[in-house]
Amino acid sequence: MTATNTAPAAGVWAPLMLIGTGALAMAVVEMRNPGYDLVSETLSRYVNGTAGRLLPAALLAVGVASAALAVRLGAGTRRSGRAALAVWTGGVLVAALFPADPPGHWSSPSLSELVHGNAAFLAFAALPTAAVLLRETLAARRPGLRTALSALTVASVVATAALAVFLVDVMDGGPSLGLGGAPTLVGLVERLVLAADLGWIALALTATRPRDEHGWDPRA
Repeated sequence: MTATNTAPAAGVWAPLMLIGTGALAMAVVEMRNPGYDLVSETLSRYVNGTAGRLLPAALLAVGVASAALAVRLGAGTRRSGRAALAVWTGGVLVAALFPADPPGHWSSPSLSELVHGNAAFLAFAALPTAAVLLRETLAARRPGLRTALSALTVASVVATAALAVFLVDVMDGGPSLGLGGAPTLVGLVERLVLAADLGWIALALTATRPRDEHGWDPRA
């Protein structure tokens, strides 16, 4: 029996549901806080708004699902890719435990904000790295997903690079990279990164589903 079909028997549905639950919780927080500007304000700030407790819960759900993905990948997977995925997982979990400051505190962050921000930065940098390193392994397990995996990998890399530019601008005395009435697009770009990253994790989980789960062969 190969490493491809020896993933844990717990199944892929539980971590997939966690990803969906996390994404839904983030959407609910967005809808419950219409006063926040989703174009210029990072999602982390919403923890201080209405239903803000949903945000750390969402991050915990994503972190646990990511840990499940790391386990399902198995020892036969590229070690550097699994290490990058572990950094993403740890960063997400730490960011969940240390909330961000309210809006407008970019220049005078609290200790919790510093921990949250650095953990999130590491996580955002690690996920596209893991996506690049693990793409061939996952595509080999499920060739039918190769195109989608490649597209989400590129999307994650490009969006993360753009996010880094906007974050540096904001922390360096900006924001100046805005559009119309929005002083910066950092919030919008962050949401694009999250969409690409959560999509990649969900697809990667699907690719790890072993052939003996309801008779589905992931190599098909």
